[in-house]
Amino acid sequence: MIKKILILRFSSIGDIVLTTPVIRCLKKQMPHCSIHYLTKSSYVSILESNPYIDKVHVLNKHPLIKGIDLRAEKFDLIIDLHHNLRTFFIKKALGIKAYAFPKLNIEKFLLVQLKINHLPNVHIVDRYLSTLKPLGIENDGNGLDYFIPQKDLIENWNGFKPKDQVYNTWAIGAQHFTKRLPNHKIIEKAQQLPHLVVLLGGKEDQANGQIIAAALGQKCINLCGQLNLNQSASVVAQSLQLYTNDTGLMHIAAALKIPIVSFWGNTVPAFGMSPYYGNHLITQQIVENTQIACRPCSKIGHHACPKKHFLCMETL
Repeated sequence: MIKKILILRFSSIGDIVLTTPVIRCLKKQMPHCSIHYLTKSSYVSILESNPYIDKVHVLNKHPLIKGIDLRAEKFDLIIDLHHNLRTFFIKKALGIKAYAFPKLNIEKFLLVQLKINHLPNVHIVDRYLSTLKPLGIENDGNGLDYFIPQKDLIENWNGFKPKDQVYNTWAIGAQHFTKRLPNHKIIEKAQQLPHLVVLLGGKEDQANGQIIAAALGQKCINLCGQLNLNQSASVVAQSLQLYTNDTGLMHIAAALKIPIVSFWGNTVPAFGMSPYYGNHLITQQIVENTQIACRPCSKIGHHACPKKHFLCMETL
């Protein structure tokens, strides 16, 4: 009998949020099981308030050594939602039964390099959940989860009181340049919006946030670099909708059931990582130029446009 399950997903923000239906469905449909999760230290805050997880483990040493350490937990099963060399070492060290999700690397390679699309029209959430089929676990249709700890709920931030405002949030950053809508495009669209715009992003987005905020004036509040991830999620949760690039905050907004307008540059929704609401009928809009022949140029992103024209974003 399976009593203890270890889920593996080491990064990144969006990918981990996209695994939350697996966590919930396992816990609710196998309530006798203890659910553990192994990830990098940078992402523990995403999971530590999740009531469906019994324990979060940190990948703080070589995966083979970490796997040996985890033998003491006496796991019965591994659910591998990362499926790479590092998870191979973990599974090798533990030596127990494991299920891994299909990464479809060949199909992604064909789409990026040859623009041949053999990817199935299946969201990555459903591919993650497919690993649970041998256990009889089914998708409950409730979408993604994101639990904001009480300490990070934003009620008043330097005079900005979300509950007293009607506003849109805008996540201006992205891990890679080619996934980021240019400043002038953000300014152009934000000026057309009837409500206050609250800019969100990390410290690396502060300079761009200042440029955008200066152009928008009083209809903008720039919080880039001021909030942690959970605090940003709290601000998003109280907004009308989120404007965003293909990034982690997009998936957090989907988990919070917030309407989304997403902008897609070098990546494409065909990779299976568009906003996911499950059976919830939430308004969303995907904005992309499907006529750009060089898209997608990467499944992740680049520090600059390889073609030096950046038409995928500049023509939106």
